[in-house]
Amino acid sequence: MKVSVYRKEHFNAAHRLNNPLWSQAENEAIFGKCNNSNYHGHNYDLVVQLKGEIDSRTGYVYDMKVLSDMIKEYVLNRFDHKNLNLDTDEFRNLNPSAENIAVVIWNILREKIDRKFELTIRLYETERNFVEYDGN
Repeated sequence: MKVSVYRKEHFNAAHRLNNPLWSQAENEAIFGKCNNSNYHGHNYDLVVQLKGEIDSRTGYVYDMKVLSDMIKEYVLNRFDHKNLNLDTDEFRNLNPSAENIAVVIWNILREKIDRKFELTIRLYETERNFVEYDGN
């Protein structure tokens, strides 16, 4: 019997969507306001889902305090109140779209969480726009 548990966190970050191989006109046509040369920001909501068996000793699928601490240490401390393009190694050469941010976060946490747990990242860029990545 597998059960999913979820931890929701929040972070703020600035970014600019831009492909350096394209002209300014092409970037503006594809990315619109998100290509602003002075960057723009989002209030991201991050939902981390772990799916696994309930531990008979604890009644937990996963200790949520451990998960919360892990997200803070490896994700929030790295990305919160940062300019993703300028302040992080992960996005120095990777366009920081919501899709790419979700994949990067998944990769970071996948290294820290036992593979017996299925991991899914859901990232809300706005209240109505979100992406989800489960490693597939």
